[in-house]
Amino acid sequence: MQSNLHKQLHVAVIMDGNGRWAVHRRLPRSAGHRAGVAAVRRVVEHAPDRGISTLTLYAFSSDNWRRPATEVETIFWLLRAYLRMEAGRLRDNGVRLSVIGRRDRLPKLLQREITTAERVTVMGRRLHLRVAVDYSSRDAIARAVGVLASKLPPVPLKSSDQLGRLLSHALVSEAGEVDLLIRTGGEMRLSDFLLWESAYAELFFTDTMWPDFGAADLDAALCDFHCRERRFGGVPGAESRSMAVREGGVQ
Repeated sequence: MQSNLHKQLHVAVIMDGNGRWAVHRRLPRSAGHRAGVAAVRRVVEHAPDRGISTLTLYAFSSDNWRRPATEVETIFWLLRAYLRMEAGRLRDNGVRLSVIGRRDRLPKLLQREITTAERVTVMGRRLHLRVAVDYSSRDAIARAVGVLASKLPPVPLKSSDQLGRLLSHALVSEAGEVDLLIRTGGEMRLSDFLLWESAYAELFFTDTMWPDFGAADLDAALCDFHCRERRFGGVPGAESRSMAVREGGVQ
């Protein structure tokens, strides 16, 4: 059974390879990050026409703080510039922008730019663009557990299924679970990205560096996805079980 061609998809992308793309061309790593911004624009413009309703991009992980300070500053400067220049275009194209991850450690100017861009694009319905900044999936899960622990009554849960459903509601929310996770740049790991939401995602790895990634590359990943059989731990035809799993059940 092939993937449903008519289903609105949640696609997540680990945008890897900016720095290596620049080094291979004997350019500063900042040039790779600049080129990566152009790739974001190409993919965002193409995604809605390919049945993607939610697109989550991994822009800066919590581990990326370990990079040289000048590179971190460049990434944040480019993110600010992208938000400032693209917010109007996103709004006009029906794109709603949300930023996920921690904000308390981000520069104040970037925090303000994020808030403005989210406000300007709040009515977008054609595509929900989520950008992960200072994001760690393990941290997000731990925070969700902490919030649940503070709200639940002091009695044990009846089953792990109940806790699973509560965590799914807290972590997945309106974005829905990830259907397809793409990683560019030739690496084959998840790097602490959307671990809970990607439990049943199809994974697609490509050697293409993010600055070179475009509409044709996205189409190739989607073509591969639509040819796969997704059983969600069941057997072909067991649709009810598949839906139960996606709604938060545990095998």
